[in-house]
Amino acid sequence: MRFINAKFIKSASQKSEFLNDELPQVAIVGRSNVGKSSLINTLTNNNKLAKTSSTPGRTRLVNYFNIDNKFYLVDLPGYGYHKASKGIANTWDKIMNDYFTDNEKLKLVLLLLDSRVLTTELDKQMMDYLFDKQIPALIVLTKVDKISRSELNLQIDKLSKELRYSKDRIVATSALKKSGVEKIGAILDEYIK
Repeated sequence: MRFINAKFIKSASQKSEFLNDELPQVAIVGRSNVGKSSLINTLTNNNKLAKTSSTPGRTRLVNYFNIDNKFYLVDLPGYGYHKASKGIANTWDKIMNDYFTDNEKLKLVLLLLDSRVLTTELDKQMMDYLFDKQIPALIVLTKVDKISRSELNLQIDKLSKELRYSKDRIVATSALKKSGVEKIGAILDEYIK
């Protein structure tokens, strides 16, 4: 799958504002500052589509992007930002839980992990949550240009064993080098039909 025409549709702050039309949805989730916006911009080849920031915790809403009128790419709030107040963190948790619960349009979740850090306790909780809800997930390693190829291979081996996850369901990406886009596109083809 190639992303040709991508456009921002809307942001939602609560369940009543979520989109629920005929198009399937692919959600992007991960820790704050893991590179969700950068991945969206890389996949769509549009550096201005999703706002990037060096400050973690900027995505506080559910953001919908229409991809070629085939599906929505949905950017969810990042989790684990330690400077967020407890009230804001609870609001983010509620939005994410509302989005995931009984969402028949959701076909796949791209779970982003920083290739230099791999899994935190929050990442493991997210994996368990998706597994419990029986939501298919693809693990996307970000920022792979910041580590060596041998380090990356070790990280993928470690991650595959730790999460009992097939290596072919772990995609290494770099926004800088625009790598991993074709593999993600091919996997999305399996789910968006």
